[in-house]
Amino acid sequence: MKKMIQINKIWDFCRNISRIPLKMDQLQKAVGRIEYRQLQATGSKDIQNYEFQVFSQWQDDGIIQYLIHNTPIQNKIFIEFGVQDYTESNTRFLLQNNNWSGLVIDGSQDNIKYIKNDPIYWRYNLKAECAFIDRGNINSLILNSGISGDIGLLSIDIDGNDYWVWEAIDCISPRIVICEYNSLFGPVSQVTVPYDNNFQRTKAHLSNLYFGASISALNSLAERKGYSLIAVNSAGNNAFFLRNDLLGDDTIPQSPANVYIKAQFRESRDNNGTLTFIDFDEGLDLIKDLIVTDLSLDREIKVKEIKPY
Repeated sequence: MKKMIQINKIWDFCRNISRIPLKMDQLQKAVGRIEYRQLQATGSKDIQNYEFQVFSQWQDDGIIQYLIHNTPIQNKIFIEFGVQDYTESNTRFLLQNNNWSGLVIDGSQDNIKYIKNDPIYWRYNLKAECAFIDRGNINSLILNSGISGDIGLLSIDIDGNDYWVWEAIDCISPRIVICEYNSLFGPVSQVTVPYDNNFQRTKAHLSNLYFGASISALNSLAERKGYSLIAVNSAGNNAFFLRNDLLGDDTIPQSPANVYIKAQFRESRDNNGTLTFIDFDEGLDLIKDLIVTDLSLDREIKVKEIKPY
């Protein structure tokens, strides 16, 4: 009898342990909802004041909540790529808190397997696809998932060809677009890494700092596509754009120079892939002789030729 009681206690303990991730998710969501309600009560119209983090890498969850509560969105569908295992992402809070549906894409089969084994995959309407994204396949990947036309949100973070891939997308019309920018490239010059179908940030330069596009380049592309820059996060790496037909008193267009933030995080690495913790200027010096495409001049220049301010 004692052995039976001990076995039952062990079983109860294991069962409770297995529920911890689910309970943590519930707690995180609850805190996020409370934070948004408290921030909303302030009546602030400064989008950065709404920052908070639930599942996003930085404070983007709060900005996204502000935008979806101040933007009419008919089709509550998102697309996010570059999600890794999706435990840290811009759309997970949308999925779990707001019950949106969506598509996530990552180039790692292990990451996609992890997502599909996560309880969120049956609890919510989520599709996960494994693909190395380029400008030649992005539209077919989206269309093959059954998504097209007017959707709620697109989040782009592939640490490389972000500009070129967004430029190529023409099968959807997201109301909100989030795209990572490289603050090392400054707020003025319209520059991006040259398109390389097989671009990988970790292989492009050992520092891990050579990737993506400047905020000004993304803003120029956004304007051509019918979007306005609304805000950036305080971390200085994600820019938020809103479709022009949806602009309102709570979502006012900004210029890159007005909202640009120099990133303070230190993600540079050495030959062994170990973090070196160097500051902004040292990081810029590491990549000064690498080539970027100046979109306004339609030619390639070196990073050290970029206009800083």
